[in-house]
Amino acid sequence: MNPKMKELRAKAMALPLQPGVYIMKNAQGEIIYIGKAKKLKNRVSQYFGSQNNHTEKVRRMVDNVDDFEYIITDSEFECLILECSLIKQHTPKYNILLKDDKGYSYIRVTDEEWRRLSYVLQKADDGARYIGPYKSSFYVKSSVDEANKIFGLPTCYRRFPEDFGRFRPCLNFHIKQCCAPCTGRVKLTDYNERVENALEFLSGDSSKMMKELQERMTAAAEALDFEKAARYRDQIASMKKLRDKQKVVNINIDELDVIAVAREGSRGSVNVLRFSDSRLYDTENFIINDVDDEVDFRSQFILRYYTLRSEIPAHITLDGEIEDLENTELWLTDKKGKRVYINIPQRGVQKNLVDMCQKNAYEALGQLKGVTGKQLSVLDELKNLLGLDRLPEYIESYDISNLAGADNVAGMVVFENARPLKSAYRKFKIKSFSGQDDFGSMAEVLTRRLDEYKKAQEEGVETGFGRIPDLILLDGGKGQVSAVLPVVAASGLNIPVFGMVKDDHHRTRAIVSDTGEIAIRPNRAVFTFVTNIQDEVHRYAITFNRSQRKRVLGSSLEEIPGIGKKRAKELMRFFRTIKKISTASVEELEQAPGMTHPAALSVYNYFHEDS
Repeated sequence: MNPKMKELRAKAMALPLQPGVYIMKNAQGEIIYIGKAKKLKNRVSQYFGSQNNHTEKVRRMVDNVDDFEYIITDSEFECLILECSLIKQHTPKYNILLKDDKGYSYIRVTDEEWRRLSYVLQKADDGARYIGPYKSSFYVKSSVDEANKIFGLPTCYRRFPEDFGRFRPCLNFHIKQCCAPCTGRVKLTDYNERVENALEFLSGDSSKMMKELQERMTAAAEALDFEKAARYRDQIASMKKLRDKQKVVNINIDELDVIAVAREGSRGSVNVLRFSDSRLYDTENFIINDVDDEVDFRSQFILRYYTLRSEIPAHITLDGEIEDLENTELWLTDKKGKRVYINIPQRGVQKNLVDMCQKNAYEALGQLKGVTGKQLSVLDELKNLLGLDRLPEYIESYDISNLAGADNVAGMVVFENARPLKSAYRKFKIKSFSGQDDFGSMAEVLTRRLDEYKKAQEEGVETGFGRIPDLILLDGGKGQVSAVLPVVAASGLNIPVFGMVKDDHHRTRAIVSDTGEIAIRPNRAVFTFVTNIQDEVHRYAITFNRSQRKRVLGSSLEEIPGIGKKRAKELMRFFRTIKKISTASVEELEQAPGMTHPAALSVYNYFHEDS
């Protein structure tokens, strides 16, 4: 704890109740954090009061504060402008900082007989032709990739004409994305025409380009050059396909930025989709550590992002709330010179764009963990729905299975990062009692499981039973949950426990706690995920129960003279049930694999001893 806490709190309590900017410094006099406040006294004094409600990031920052300064402003708007200016000037350690690494991109055309098109981030003195610069590397890369595909230009490392005939055409040729000059069958004049068409496509209007290709196709067909006409036809079809693909993100707003946040623990991901002339022209993603409050994080990101960007759109769409929205709009308007609107859509086209943006943000986070963005998103949705403190990356689910109280068993399945982890599945035979008692069975299974965790901890094992789940889901309702909660509490572990209940048609309906039900049907991704868990644990438990019943029935057949383990197994496989075996005739029994007449007679006599 900071030894100067009392001194700093006393200084904070003497601050005025006016808007301003506060500047935190460490013992070396370095600025480590800059913030703004509507009322300086109230905001700054919170840092040096109780630390219980502070996040880990704030506690670390407060521990390093040796002194602070403040600047009073006339308004909250001036306060925001000053904060942005000071953060840009000093780049404090505990503020959200973004690197201004948006350089320029170029289209490169090689200086050789068989020219190639590519995109690069820097010009080089290599004799090549460079077209640009462009501010959006996303736009340049995607456009060059599409141009190469549409006009069948090679993107491989083969050299022409040196490699003519040395290799067979690659896959791109067979899927009509390359004209395969490596075969030596492509004329240089035809190849150069493709390159010029690609450059015209990159630098001009695609509609105009399509019209010209249509005219060339017609002329080639009239001249009976059907091969060339077919090539133009394929290029037109590819351009139409690209245009249809772009319509997926087409909007009716000339300038729009869509910003969405994804969070996993203390790590955040922000995705930005930028639209101009109603089309997506750029996308950026940022990974930021030490994220605490999502509203504050989103607010700080917007201020930092547009401090470093000269192009500010007329409309900005967000996935959630920010602090001081009105003043943020005024700041952006002042910076742009025209009115800027911030919108948080609840439905419609822009809401769909926000969802797409957030999926990209989750995808970036998922790549760091080796999972997909969809899997990370559903875990975050489940976390929010159940009010969990952390992401349920490791989930254990339990189900009890018996037949009228006999062969009482349980199954445990595990889902790690929203995927089944079959190596961690476990089976249990109920030992403490006989008969049917699902509540008692569930309590016994969880008691044994948590006891195994204690043993594993003593042995230093951190896998299998040595790992504590982030969430326990029981196949059952409030009764099962109430039976297990005391077991978990007695272990001293803090593990959230919920049940999964089904409707009259045996389909997942809701998640239950010890206090009530939580509807999951409106949350489609979570509903599907929980349904998969419930179906999997039920399948695993009932499969184990059936195997136990077959084992018991098989062992009873082995009591018959002349019937060993192998014949008992073949009889069960052939007749499926004991009842069919007991009612079968000697002739029918002889038809089972491995059965002889004496063995069949022995089985028949065993089940017909009274007659």
